[in-house]
Formats: sequence, C-alpha cells, structure tokens
Amino acid sequence: MLNGYEREFVYVYGAVSPREGDLDWKICPQMNTERMSEFLAQVSRRYSTEFIVMVVDGASSHRSRDLVVPENLRLLALPAYSPELNPQEHLWDEIREKEFPNRVFESMAAVKTQLRSGLSRLARDRIRLRSITNWP
Repeated sequence: MLNGYEREFVYVYGAVSPREGDLDWKICPQMNTERMSEFLAQVSRRYSTEFIVMVVDGASSHRSRDLVVPENLRLLALPAYSPELNPQEHLWDEIREKEFPNRVFESMAAVKTQLRSGLSRLARDRIRLRSITNWP
C-alpha cells in the first residue's frame, strides 16, 4: 500500500422499466457471468408471466456463452460506447449524486447500507424512476 488505503469493490446489477417505473437490483461482491445469471433469474422469477427485453452493455458477463438467460428474457446489446442509450445508466448517476456526494465511509458495510437504502428509496418512487429514465 503506497498511500495507506486499500480498495474494496461492490457491484450492483440493476434493471429498470422506464415505462412502468419498476426497479430490480442485486448487490454482489463480484461482477461475473455467474452473478449476472443469478440476477437474470431474479428478474425472470419476479416477472414470470411477462416477456422482457433487457438492454445490456458490452460487459463480458453480458456476452458470455455460459450466461444463463431465462426463457422469458431476451438481451438486447447496445452498440459499443453508447451508455446514454441504456435507461439504467441514468439511475447510476442518480445514485451517485444523491446517495454518495462527497462522502467517506468507514467500511464497506457502511457503503452497502447506504447503497441498499438509496436503491430501496428509488425503487419506491416510480414517478421519479420514469422521469430519470426519460419516459414520457
């Protein structure tokens, strides 16, 4: 450690329906194909009677041959370098701005608590979700 700090990471898988204002999320210790498959299964179970087209970026866990995509989901890959086309990206901006502005946390547990709180608050506010994702 050169500067006395050790980095830790936490990842959030998220999906938002711009039309309905539904938000699904999963906090994970890694970002990989196995965790992405788990998230897709979570979404699939919650909306088991619906057919879902989920927009994804070019992350390797979104394109892996080992990714398990449930029957009621289809993944629509965005063109490279076009995150602004993904409604979910607007939510990450909202979380960063509202939940983590100029904050220092004592532990990863505190970061996760703040993240859960912010995601839960945002998930309850369907009107705000629709406006963030620019759905009329």
